[in-house]
Formats: sequence, structure tokens, C-alpha cells
Amino acid sequence: MLRLTPLILALTLALTPAHAFESSAGNLTVTKMVDRLSEPWAIGFLPEGGVLITEKGGRLLRVQDGQRSEITGVAQIATRGQGGLLDILVPRDFARTRQLYFTYSKPQQGGQGTAIAHARLAPGADRLTDWTVIFELEPGSSGGRHFGSRLVEGRDGMLYATIGDRGDDTSAQDLARQNGSVIRIARDGRIPADNPFTQTKGAEPEIWSYGHRNPQGAALDAKGDLWVVEHGARGGDEVNRIAKGANYGWPVISYGRHYSGLKIGEGTQKPGMEQPAHYWDPSIAPSGMMIYTGDMFPDWRGDIFVGSLKFDMISRLDGAQLTEVERLKSSDTRRVRDIREAPDGSIWFLSVGQGAAYRLSQ
Repeated sequence: MLRLTPLILALTLALTPAHAFESSAGNLTVTKMVDRLSEPWAIGFLPEGGVLITEKGGRLLRVQDGQRSEITGVAQIATRGQGGLLDILVPRDFARTRQLYFTYSKPQQGGQGTAIAHARLAPGADRLTDWTVIFELEPGSSGGRHFGSRLVEGRDGMLYATIGDRGDDTSAQDLARQNGSVIRIARDGRIPADNPFTQTKGAEPEIWSYGHRNPQGAALDAKGDLWVVEHGARGGDEVNRIAKGANYGWPVISYGRHYSGLKIGEGTQKPGMEQPAHYWDPSIAPSGMMIYTGDMFPDWRGDIFVGSLKFDMISRLDGAQLTEVERLKSSDTRRVRDIREAPDGSIWFLSVGQGAAYRLSQ
């Protein structure tokens, strides 16, 4: 734990004085850790201290030892609409391998597709090397919507990534396409033999679950189970516990409606399709997800935290019947894009509206 101390000391840069943040856990301290960010999308913690932050426009930043720098070597990014440089994953063995994983919208003939790449960041280096694409959604499309793009390292060592339907809703029910799915691949891009559809004729073998709209949050719970949060249309944002081979219903069932007000699909339930663990109506526009496991906030252990792009807050969910029990909201929580638990148990979040990264602590 002592090696984490420089992380906290170096990154508490006193950009603005820390101030109180009211919550069910008492008055928390909120500290602006990094400012002058342009559409920040994801944050990752380095084992040697410091953080990496992606910006949708294609910039990768490192803040460490009181210094802020740009890491170059990112591949060409398609920045149309919701696309850009998106998630970052610092795997558990990063200190040994120095390998980072990224999701982004990759330029393709006729459009863009969600892609996963890994690259190496040597100790003290300011440039990525060996950028290697290990997955890309093909064929891509010209629309700028619904890339999904959250990336999680499973307890099994596999990569789980969320892929949006790219605005083509019916594709989420088509196993011959990866749109609207959670995929599972090995860290070198290979297809695990125990994926659910490897023996299904015509199915894309990367698919782990399907029937998703646009999942922009994903996290593991303490048992190692995968959860995702996804955008609905007009209402019907969902939190889902992901099961192997399961169909989550989009666009056949939904608790929302089309933006026009028309009914979506066949209603809210259908045999063979999963029900959400929780849904919001009206939509909160969820992005970023964390399931808290730390010691700093023991009363929150096991709770799910989800950022809201629409209502400028962080939603906290709890209970066997998952329920929103609290909305953490202040002037700092404008368009929360990502939320993560830091190694010391504090909670960090990225505010697109403020162009900043913040730390919540006791």
C-alpha cells in the first residue's frame, strides 16, 4: 500500500481547493485532480502511480509525479459523432507486460467500426509502440452512433467488450453480426473455444451475449460476474447482469419508446429474452459503471455507481432487487462519462461538462 502514496500525493495538484460533497456516507471531499480536458472518455490507474486519460478526439494523457504529458503513438481515429478514442484498460499484469488495451472507432472503407487494440508503454516512455488491432467490427457503417466500447478484463483473463448496435437496431438480434453485443476474446484476439456460439452455424464466434442497444458502462462485481449499463431510447436505460449466450431483447423488448413516441417492438417481456436488473424511465443517458469493492466507503461496498450524461449526476444502486437509492450531484458532476475505483479506495469520475477528473474521498 505504501507504493500508492505517491499516486495520491502527486495527483492532488490543488487545481482548486477541495470542498464538501454531500452524500449518504457523510460529507465527502471532492478534489479536482486534472483539468483542461477535452471530451474525456476513460481513465486508468498505473501500478507505479499516475493515471492515464483518453479524450474522444484521440489524445492520451498521463498525469504522474505532478507532471502532465501526452502519450503519442495512438493509431488513426475516426472521430465522427460518438466515435473517437474511447476506453482504456490497464490489465492486472501491466507492471510485467507494459501492455495497454484500447477501444476506439477505427476508420474503415465506407465508415467506421468499433475496434480493440493493444500497445506497449515502456517505463518512463512518452510514446506507445507496437499498436496492434486484435478485433474490429466488420462491416462498419457510416453512422456516428452507438459504438459501445467499454472494456473489462474478466477473472478468466479474457477481454469482454461492449459493442453498440451502430444505429441499426435489428442487427442486435442477428448472430451473424457483432452489432449490439458483448464480445469475449483472448488478449491476443483469439476466439475462446468455450464461447457460446462457436458451434452455431453462421454466428460470429466472438459474441458472448446479444440484444444490446448501446452499452457504455461495464464492470465486474466481487464474485467476478460481468454487469453492463446501456442506453435505451426514450426511456429504458438498462442495467444488466451478463450471462453466457443470453439475449437481452433489443429491439424486440424495451421499457422505453422510440424518440418519436412510438412503441418499441413487442412490449417489455418475451420468452427467451432477459429482463434488466434495473431500468430508468426517463432515460438518464448512462455512461461509465463501477461496482465498489474498497475500504474507504464500507457502507457502499457492492453498490453499483453509474454516471449520467443527461441529469449531471452519479446514480448509486443497491439491494437484492436493484434500486436507485441515491443521486450524487453537484456542480462538478456535469455529464459524467466515466467512474472508477482508485487503488486506494477513493472514487474518481470524469466530467465532460467541466473538462476535468475529480476524486471523491472521506
